[in-house]
Amino acid sequence: MNGTITEGTAGKTARPRIVLGSTSPFRRTLLEKLGIQFEVDSPEIDEQPQVGEEPEQLVVRLARAKAEAVAARHPDSLVIGSDQVACIDGQILGKPGSRENAVAQLVAASGKRVTFFTGLCLYNSTTGNAQAICEPFYVHFRQLDQQQIERYLDAEAPYNCAGSFKSEGLGISLFSRLEGDDPNSLIGLPLIRLIAFLDAEGIGIP
Repeated sequence: MNGTITEGTAGKTARPRIVLGSTSPFRRTLLEKLGIQFEVDSPEIDEQPQVGEEPEQLVVRLARAKAEAVAARHPDSLVIGSDQVACIDGQILGKPGSRENAVAQLVAASGKRVTFFTGLCLYNSTTGNAQAICEPFYVHFRQLDQQQIERYLDAEAPYNCAGSFKSEGLGISLFSRLEGDDPNSLIGLPLIRLIAFLDAEGIGIP
């Protein structure tokens, strides 16, 4: 979704462009819910955790790094960066990348509470101002047997999703309960917090 937002009344200054620093189709769909025009650019940064880095620190650092990387190519813009990890018992779950790893992740999640940490950053490339937070969300998994896991993976093949599921799809069938302030954060973009960040930059939603 490309374009520049401007004020409709003569004499008012143009509002900054909004750029989503992510190629995730899920984040793009979420941002479209706000009814604003935006551009999309890929951040392409090193996402490896640093030694001793906590999940909350990791996602905020990467969200900001993504926003700053994209901002370097987009002057006079507000750039949105986001990053997410899933954790079980304090251990970070990455994207599985394969069916074997996805099976292992879902077996480990069965009957447990999985915490999703989503980092969000709104970076003003004109002023250098950065607003950043970590938004937690908790997913309580049902007790899953091997057949349920295999059937789910056959249906959605979520090998590029943290935690090995797509909550916006059939992945919802794996859960017994969801817990958190903003369900959008589970998909990868905390819209409630983002609206507040945009408001602080003078962009009201709606």
